[in-house]
Amino acid sequence: MSIKKWTALFTALLCLTFSCAAFAEAPVTRIKDIAKVQGVRANQLVGYGLVMGLNGTGDSNKTLEVLQSVANTLRRFGVTVDQASLKTKNVAAVMVTATLPPFVREGDTIDVTVSSMGDAKSIQGGTLIQTPLQAGNGEVYAVAQGAVSTGGFTAGNGGGNTRQKNFPTVGLTPNGAIVERTVEEDLGRDGTIALSLANPDFTTAARIAQAVNARYAGCATAANAGRVDIRIPPHFRNNLVSFIAGIEELPVMPDNIAKVVVNERTGTIVMGGDVSVDTIAIAQGGISISIEQEADVSQPTPFSVGSTVVTKNASVDVDEEKANTIVLDATANVSDVVGALNAVGATPRDIISILQAIKAAGALHAELEII
Repeated sequence: MSIKKWTALFTALLCLTFSCAAFAEAPVTRIKDIAKVQGVRANQLVGYGLVMGLNGTGDSNKTLEVLQSVANTLRRFGVTVDQASLKTKNVAAVMVTATLPPFVREGDTIDVTVSSMGDAKSIQGGTLIQTPLQAGNGEVYAVAQGAVSTGGFTAGNGGGNTRQKNFPTVGLTPNGAIVERTVEEDLGRDGTIALSLANPDFTTAARIAQAVNARYAGCATAANAGRVDIRIPPHFRNNLVSFIAGIEELPVMPDNIAKVVVNERTGTIVMGGDVSVDTIAIAQGGISISIEQEADVSQPTPFSVGSTVVTKNASVDVDEEKANTIVLDATANVSDVVGALNAVGATPRDIISILQAIKAAGALHAELEII
């Protein structure tokens, strides 16, 4: 074999070694962790209700909606009262919220959050009476009722000596709502499903499609950066759960844009490993100026007609620190920049300002996000 052939073979093997090492170090995750099946979603529910049985910590008589609600509730049970004569200190008007998870069935229970909407001091120890919970389309999907647990309290004599723990005007009723209606999912009815990426990216979408096609030949297409369309193979039409489970477990290497996130309030810098910079030179230093004033007193000689005079003398000192100059090659990344700045004693605030200046100079090849 000639020298040229040996050289070409050695170069190919060297490139393959580096490629394998880079692939081994690359983060690989499951499709399940970076994408979800479209249509599998939760729904928000909300309702208006009353919390009864409070120990004098409910809404005052100034809260008109409570008076009207109590009167309407009593009227449903055949009791007619004068709304003006009601005392509602043991009742509080509340908004009840819940999240309806996907695939729940009639009879399942879900947690609800109960929040006071009037001037009640606490809903601790109260009981939520039957409250229908509606979705955004106005349909009732669950009904809530039960004891309210606040996890907090308010204690005191009302004269200013009070103590409060957590928020006693917001409580939780575990398993307090019964699902009355199911949200049916139309998964796979037309022979297709779609994966929605948590962080849309063209490269990641293409890699997901490649991984699915490697397992189920020719059934996946990356529609855009945020969606991958998948045709269900005929032999999986009656076993959609196993098909989706097999897709979710497929390994894929996600790709993200280079980004540096800076928190100016705390001085925190978070960066990805693929952030690079051009050749740059950084000079870091500062000038400190100190101005001091001293008072001098001039006393006249004894038995003279002079008077005491006070004079002020100002002294100005300028101290310029030696600038620390750093030169980094184009092969450096942001971690090299931060490490070099730490080595010369730059503070987190200085590092943040320098990163902003590098970005303004066009040498930082990443998105700089300030939070």
